[in-house]
Amino acid sequence: MKILTSWLRSYLPSLSVSDRQLADDLTLRGIAVEGVHDLGEGNGHLFEMDITTNRVDAMNHYGIAREAATIYNLPLAPLETALPAATAGAKAFPVRIEAPELCGRFTARVLRGVTIAPSAGRIAEYFNLLGQKQISNAVDASNFVLLGMGHPTHAFDLDKIEGGIVVRLAHKGEKLRLLDGTERTLEADDLVVADEKKALALAGVMGGWDSMITAETKNILVEAAWFDPASIRRSSRRHMLHTDASHRFERGADFNAAPVANALVSRLILESGGQVEGELVDVVVPAAAAKTVDRAPIALSVSQVQRHLGTTIAPEGITKEIVARYLAALGCELTATSDDAFAAKLPSWRLDLEREIDLIEEVARVYGYNGFANTLPTPGIVIAHPTAAAEAAVRERLLALGFSESISSTFASQTDSDLFGTAGKGTVAMENPLSEEAALLRPSLVPGMLTMLAHNLNRDVPTVRLFEQGAIFTGGTKEVAESASLSLGLTGASGASSLHTAADTPIFELKGAIESLLSLFAGGEVAFAADAPNWLQAGRSATALLDGQPVAQFGELAASEMARRKLRQPVYLAQIDLAKLYTLPLRQVTAREISRFQAVERDFSFTFPDSMQWQTIAAAIRALGIPELQKLAPTEIFRDAKGKSVPPGFYAILLKCVFQSNERTLREDELTTWWSDIIAALTKLGGTIRAPGL
Repeated sequence: MKILTSWLRSYLPSLSVSDRQLADDLTLRGIAVEGVHDLGEGNGHLFEMDITTNRVDAMNHYGIAREAATIYNLPLAPLETALPAATAGAKAFPVRIEAPELCGRFTARVLRGVTIAPSAGRIAEYFNLLGQKQISNAVDASNFVLLGMGHPTHAFDLDKIEGGIVVRLAHKGEKLRLLDGTERTLEADDLVVADEKKALALAGVMGGWDSMITAETKNILVEAAWFDPASIRRSSRRHMLHTDASHRFERGADFNAAPVANALVSRLILESGGQVEGELVDVVVPAAAAKTVDRAPIALSVSQVQRHLGTTIAPEGITKEIVARYLAALGCELTATSDDAFAAKLPSWRLDLEREIDLIEEVARVYGYNGFANTLPTPGIVIAHPTAAAEAAVRERLLALGFSESISSTFASQTDSDLFGTAGKGTVAMENPLSEEAALLRPSLVPGMLTMLAHNLNRDVPTVRLFEQGAIFTGGTKEVAESASLSLGLTGASGASSLHTAADTPIFELKGAIESLLSLFAGGEVAFAADAPNWLQAGRSATALLDGQPVAQFGELAASEMARRKLRQPVYLAQIDLAKLYTLPLRQVTAREISRFQAVERDFSFTFPDSMQWQTIAAAIRALGIPELQKLAPTEIFRDAKGKSVPPGFYAILLKCVFQSNERTLREDELTTWWSDIIAALTKLGGTIRAPGL
């Protein structure tokens, strides 16, 4: 946003530092000034500001002036809200709130005999410097107050209002023509400002065409209200309207600012003529006030402030007086509860402050992070997280396997949560989501992994190997369960091998990565089952089991999901339950002396039915208990589509066995015995030995 230093200084007449020093000092306090532009002699500078979404109170000139007043310990000029005396005996303008859960406060003031003309004076001056479009004195007054003190307002042509004001939910299908000229079809949960006959404005977003201010307007109703952030966000997203007003209301406007903003707008309009009729109508919903201005005070201990923030460069450190001065300047009302503690009543414009640690952070921010000494923790107090070694081992293994580490969003949409979450474990909805795509805490890492793979494919990176370690969340808003998870994602064929076709290689690469990871932990037997979740392609996916318990699901992404995400080549995914693995100790790496005796290799060629799994074959051979069997591995798998050398429904497998003793040279008779035992064991499984050359 753009801020004029000349406008800022009108609220801080005693500010003596230069504009560039002010920019540096604000930036050090988290109110980032990203650009400083000279506007010429006597006009000061234009600040290009980057205000974080939680600091809606600083998205205006007065809010930033408050920050500067706190930094430099200067008085902040009060806003001038005095108005001419209202006409006596006027009847209060009728205002009715029919949706009290969505509109917590509504103020209305009647101005009669106004003159609609181009803006002049400081409004025209400041708007020209900001590059702000000027419309008329009444509309510009509303925009001026929004930029000045931050609260949205609206001016209605009073003569176009039938009856009084009604703040209500829209009727499904109700039509409303907005100030941008577009006609919108409203939904039943859209909040509108209406009269007794029709909707006048989409509340908190944009005013309506039929009640807008024109050159013929003589009487005005000035409105300033407080609306529920979630309601405004829904309507803004649904109608694809992001306005200056919705930007503020979505982030939590100041409940107490409505009457002040109303007075400021009225004062500016009346500078061109007119008079106030009656007193301000101010309708307040107590439940909304309880959530905002009437929040319970926060207990703050000065010793806790000092403990958290540590040593400062200045020898006096952070004293009780400094804490009190900073927080009072920021708007907190402090009541001493002991020599070391306060009860802090929070300002209505800082809804982001909720806990003691938030106040401690404010003290640190205003004090300046550069004012703290560079110190190291006391030796012995830093303790490694219990899972740190396991996390490092997993990361090191995956990097060695050619995967790159990635980080995705902690949030997920409802659609992705329904598809990739675990049935029966529930999802955690965000109370104040940024968008529908980030409405819940992620119950799985897979949606984020898919987004990253698609990001690479859309930028012509055809071969990708990624992994992410992170937390997933289940349960509900009252009780959130957090657990460690791991996601693997790959796309792009790595070529055919003697064991697998090019189409199957990625799946077995993923399977091999999972087996390699499981080998890091001192677990039991690893097996694989054919069942898998719906988001994986049936017949091209599996579940990895450790001692009979599922620890990973992997395979090719389902065709339906490929189509929905518009992925143009197959994608392979794995989801691994790290929380289960972290309950197991890491396998201790041991080294032994290399044997000085000759190794003997022997190949076995067998035909098996397609139903025979490798783990069954390997288990049968290992069950023979041959201690000298050092290596057992398949080296080739062959199927004959024509059924000549291998019957349909069967496959041929070439096994390599390596025998070696650490103590002696192997004898021919014992090798013959072992070979005979292996052949017998495989034959018992239903295998048929193949003749040489077949």
